[in-house]
Amino acid sequence: MDCVSPILDVATRLWDCTAKRAVYIRHLPQNLNFLRTAMEELKNLYEDVKERVEREEKLQKKRTHVVDGWLRNVEAMEEQVKEILAKGDEEIQKKCLGTCCPKNCGASYKLGKMVLEKMDAVTVKKTEGSNFSVVAEPLPSPPVMERPLDKTVGQDLLFGKVWKWLQDDGEQVSSIGLYGMGGVGKTTLLTRINNELLKTRVEFDAVIWVTVSRPANVEKVQQVLFNKLEIGKDKWEDRSEDEKAEEIFNVLKTKKFVLLLDDIWERLDLSKVGIPPLNHQDKLKMVFTTRSKQVCQKMEATKSIEVNCLPWEEAFALFQTKVGADTISSHPDIPKLAEMVAKECDGLPLALITTGRAMAGAKAPEEWEKKIEMLKNSPAKFPGTEEDLFRVLAISYDSLPDEAKKSCFIYCSLFPEDYEISHQNLIQLWIGEGFLDEYDNIQEARNQGEEVIKSLQLACLLENGRSRFYEKEKYLKMHDVIREMALWLARENGKKKNKFVVKDGVESIRAQEVEKWKETQRISLWNSDIEELREPPYFPIMETFLTSCEYIESFPNRLFTNMPVIRVLDLTNNFELGELPVEIGNLVTLQYLNLSGTDIEYLPVELKNLKKLRCLILNDMCLLKSLPSQMVSSLSSLQLFSMYSWDEQVFTGDDERRLLEELEQLEHIDDISIDLTSVSSIQTLLNSHKLQRSTRCLHLACERMNLVQLSLYIETLHITNCVELQDVKINFEKEVLVYSKFPRHQCLNNLCDVKIDGCGKLLNLTWLICAPSLQFLSVKFCESMEKVIDDERSEVLEIEVDHLGVFSRLTSLTLVMLPELRSIHGRALLFPSLRYIHVYACPSLRKLPFDSNTGVSKKVEEIKGKQEWWDGLEWEDQTIMHNLTPYFQPINKFPWYSSD
Repeated sequence: MDCVSPILDVATRLWDCTAKRAVYIRHLPQNLNFLRTAMEELKNLYEDVKERVEREEKLQKKRTHVVDGWLRNVEAMEEQVKEILAKGDEEIQKKCLGTCCPKNCGASYKLGKMVLEKMDAVTVKKTEGSNFSVVAEPLPSPPVMERPLDKTVGQDLLFGKVWKWLQDDGEQVSSIGLYGMGGVGKTTLLTRINNELLKTRVEFDAVIWVTVSRPANVEKVQQVLFNKLEIGKDKWEDRSEDEKAEEIFNVLKTKKFVLLLDDIWERLDLSKVGIPPLNHQDKLKMVFTTRSKQVCQKMEATKSIEVNCLPWEEAFALFQTKVGADTISSHPDIPKLAEMVAKECDGLPLALITTGRAMAGAKAPEEWEKKIEMLKNSPAKFPGTEEDLFRVLAISYDSLPDEAKKSCFIYCSLFPEDYEISHQNLIQLWIGEGFLDEYDNIQEARNQGEEVIKSLQLACLLENGRSRFYEKEKYLKMHDVIREMALWLARENGKKKNKFVVKDGVESIRAQEVEKWKETQRISLWNSDIEELREPPYFPIMETFLTSCEYIESFPNRLFTNMPVIRVLDLTNNFELGELPVEIGNLVTLQYLNLSGTDIEYLPVELKNLKKLRCLILNDMCLLKSLPSQMVSSLSSLQLFSMYSWDEQVFTGDDERRLLEELEQLEHIDDISIDLTSVSSIQTLLNSHKLQRSTRCLHLACERMNLVQLSLYIETLHITNCVELQDVKINFEKEVLVYSKFPRHQCLNNLCDVKIDGCGKLLNLTWLICAPSLQFLSVKFCESMEKVIDDERSEVLEIEVDHLGVFSRLTSLTLVMLPELRSIHGRALLFPSLRYIHVYACPSLRKLPFDSNTGVSKKVEEIKGKQEWWDGLEWEDQTIMHNLTPYFQPINKFPWYSSD
């Protein structure tokens, strides 16, 4: 038995092996069919998976590596199966005729085994393919995404400056603020920066663009960063704002990136977003756009640049690109007409684009002429203006924080196109309208008015007007398109055309048109003439009537009885207006009356009835004989009274004294500007603490006066032709000093403008050391003056002099016809604010109080050697200083100096 068992085991094994081989051979045809069917099923699954992948890839996703490998394996497997099936079919054909036995058992065995193995492999692939839940993942964000951008016009210089800072030129500029009015091209410039970063492949790991808008939403900004930085969902979903900020910070602190923030309206707290500090590190640069310069300050921008409107040539080039060359060249008249349309846009890119697109295809000159007329008379009706232009610009208006500022802004549209508006006049009008009523006195209202102007300028809704360094008055203006937008808003989005009526330079306004003004709230007529009205219309809601620079000689009867709610009446510079009708006394709601520059000789006594009048302005009324007795004292609400004429004085000393006595009776008087020509009237002023506190602007022209005592509250002082004047003193009486908030050496803290002219006996102006806020100083035709500031004299006055503070805010210095003047100050001063200096006919003055530390010297040294500047001036210009731009050399060779 021991021998039999091994033999049986071997036999069994041989049988099993033979049986299996026989199965491979016997079942080959059947297995080939099974493999063919399985492969077809796998191929169908392959097509399904492939279609899913392709759909995902169209969505900017990338197939996973597993799926990509599976597809390639299936493609390879298909070829292998095809080869096996072909061999199987061939093997079956070679079987012995009439039998099931193959000619070559070994080959059939191998093929049969291969078929079964491949069937197993196909089954595995089918299972894998059926279990794909995800076939593609989102593509990783590229470092820079290109943004759509048309060809830019006129931004090369500005772009170059920003690009230089981004490339880190050693100035360590980490953040750049681009600010400007709506539609000026800030986003276009930011887009160009973005695309240039893509084009040049500057070494940044990422360039991230976020459109912020308002309100500044931290979560929205974080979501953009999440999408860009590929932070894992497990670290993001269901996380708090602070936790998301931590994840963003951890990623960004290791990267070098540029952050582009578009359309910021308020400060965005970058730390809450998760952005690392912008502490001049090379790893992080930020550029943002805003309509407010104030936002640049709040965002602590290293550099702030204003994006301005385009100059004419570039503006017209942009306009032509939007109109199209075919249209421009379609008729010989159209190029000139196109210029007229483009000029109405005043260089604002958005306006140029909007109007250019509207005129594209307009090849008839008549169509252009109609559109030009529409632009001038009804710009809101011009195609695209309301939707594409005004509504975009109006976002700046909507962002103003309160209704008072909105009203102040809209009010500026009452002035003519390109008109330069005086800060002082505008604020006085605002006070008269009641926009600043929350402030109890005129001084506070004036200060707040300046803040409103500043905020409107920072919002790029108002621009600076002309700036003359030798002139105290400041001006502002409105961009033409902004003004049209403001008028559109004032007219309730253009629905009530006559709510605001503004006429400028119209030859004659017909009576029929005036009849349509019955529902007018504000009327502003400039250099216009109204046809004679038989019957003046009734103005039930009119609050404002400005008729400046007209040629009005008189008013229609009963006109002033038809304005029951009027608050502001401005008749300035109507030079032919010789009298006011007595009906003006019916304007009992009037709060502001300005008759400056008229030829009125006598004011009607009925003005006494204006009990609500707050501002009465009678400047430069050279023919005015006197004021009705007790008229001024009857104006119980009067806060501001201004009556001066710098050229000539019209009142007698008794008239002046009586006027001052009446002003003193007024409870609310807070702001007085006045001429005084007699010793008695000057003494009346000095005897009244109330008048001294209220007098802001004082013009003295008294030949017999030999001494002037100044109040501590004076802001503007002009002394003219006081030929006997020998000294100026400050009233240091204890009762007066009670009202002063400043130390003795700064007691004239409000004084900012001083002009001395024709005071032949005056030796010096040493008292100016007590005026630390002085900005404008002009001294002319003072034959005896030897020094402006006499140090020895200051000791006599017992005033401790802060030499570093003397003239520290002086911006303008004019010295003319002072033959004995030897010194401005005994020692060198810093003059950190000086911008204008005019020295003429001062032959004894051989040295200016400058040294190497003086701001003036530093400025002139910057352009030392620019001889061409001097050579190019005309003789008349060589006697004055132009913005401190000559080269530095001895005083008698300064371009602004002449001793002739």
